[in-house]
Order: sequence, then C-alpha cells, then structure tokens
Amino acid sequence: MQSLRSRVFYHLTRRALAKSRALKLSIPQGRLAREQQSQRVLRMPPGLRAERCTVAGVSAEWLRPQGAGEDGLVLYLHGGAYVFGSTITHRGIAAALAAAANQAVLNIDYRLAPENPHPAGLDDALAVYRALTRMHPGQAIAVAGDSAGGGLALALALRARDEGLRAPSALALMSPWTDLTLGQPSHASKARVDPYFPDSALLKGAAAAYAAGTPLNDPLVSPLFADLSRLPAMMIHVGELEALLDDSTMLAQRIRAQGGAVTLRVFPRMWHVWQLLTGRMPEADESLAELGAFVRQSSRRNAA
Repeated sequence: MQSLRSRVFYHLTRRALAKSRALKLSIPQGRLAREQQSQRVLRMPPGLRAERCTVAGVSAEWLRPQGAGEDGLVLYLHGGAYVFGSTITHRGIAAALAAAANQAVLNIDYRLAPENPHPAGLDDALAVYRALTRMHPGQAIAVAGDSAGGGLALALALRARDEGLRAPSALALMSPWTDLTLGQPSHASKARVDPYFPDSALLKGAAAAYAAGTPLNDPLVSPLFADLSRLPAMMIHVGELEALLDDSTMLAQRIRAQGGAVTLRVFPRMWHVWQLLTGRMPEADESLAELGAFVRQSSRRNAA
C-alpha cells in the first residue's frame, strides 16, 4: 500500500516542478537551482563522511560509511538528463546507497552537455572506472546510477566488456534512461502522471544536446539498442508513474532474451527517481535498502 508520505510528496513534487518549468530557466540557472534545492532537502545518513577528491582528472566525492566493508565499492553516476546534476544534487541518494550497501561510494562530476556532448561523460566515467580497477585490484566494483546516470552506467558496462576490462560486479539502476529516441509507448502514455516529464520537450532537448549529431539509437547513447549479452547481473527499480517506465521494462525483457541476469521491480504509484527523497518516505528507503543489499551480495559472490 502506498504510504501517506509518498502521496503528499507526489503532489508537492508535481507542483514544485511545474513552477520550475514556468520560470524557463537557462541551463546554468537550472543547474544552480537544483543544487540549492538539493542542499535544502538533503538528508545524510548518520556516521557517514564525505571527502572531496579527483580521480582520473574527474572531480568526485567519496562517501564512506563508518565501518564500511572492504569487499567492494560503488561508482555512482548521477542523473539529470545529461545536462543537469552534480555530486551536490545527488549526494543524498548516493550516501543512502553507501549506507545500505555498507560500502564506500564514489560520486563523480562527469562532464555535461551541451558544453561537453557524448562521449565526454562516458569517457569520464570509463576513465574513473579504469582508475578504480587499478587502485583497488582486490575489490569488487559495482556501478550504480539514476535516470541518465543509469543509462551511462549501462553504457560504461558495454564499453568495459567490449574493451576487455574487468566487468563491474553488478549494476544497480534507478529509472534508467535507455532510449533517447523516445520511441517507447510509456513516453507518451505516462506523461500525464509523470511530475518530471509531462511532455517530451525537456527530454527531446536534452537528447539532442547530449547526442550532438550522434544517432539517437547509437548503442552507447541509447543502450536499449545495444548487444546486451555478457553483462553483469543488474537490478532495476522504476516507478509506475513515469514516462521512462518502458526504458526499464524493455531493457529487462531484452537482457533476459539475450541470456542475462536481471531483477526488475516496478514500484506502484512511484514516480521518476523517487529515491531522491531518501529519509523522507518509506518507499525511497525501501528501494535503496534493496539495491544496497544487491550490491553487497554481488561483492560477496565476486570474492567467493
């Protein structure tokens, strides 16, 4: 049963995002507004410390739970349609995943479009992943991400496979954006109930800015169209009330058809990346607890 808190937050989120769209902010203004809002609502788990760093030339932040295990770590790739988002906007969700997995999480500031279109963000993510495999040769490395970051995590796993790198121990994906062609039925059918994407304008603009001439169905831009064989086990959480629902359901269907291991959970009455409200409503905490347990168990299997 949907919690009362989530019902309230659904309407608050819908109202706040409608107001934000009405302001017609520029991309720099939108980035700043998102960071300011995130700092107001951020809830960090107790006993967790944040450490700024640079890895492979990419600005990042380690989020370390007190007494974190040494069997694995997580590379986190934030969402924001490839044009918004930062370690600040997604510190809360990445920290909650760190606490749930009891592992250190590296949350990175990969380059954003339109200033740095594809493959800049993917190159940054892959460079950091390569560095982590060298720095932590005995540890399992999972990759997690939400929305665009979920699509980027999947593209990273594809690049790692095709370039002969050590595979991530697992992929933990929240509402991943896997089809930038916006050709799935839910892109239209769920728009009226989706607080983030009530129409396709934002997604179309962001897709064009990110791809910058690369075909939108390119497998590393839209991983839904990739060869999805020989990928790490993955867990996907997605909401019932989101335009990107089919980006997850079709992804899971195609992975299974190609012999892969995937667990898909569709949360009733939830919206796009509701996990950002970790610490404020039980559905967010439940999702992150389950994803964290999956990451932790994957690390143990990798060590066995």
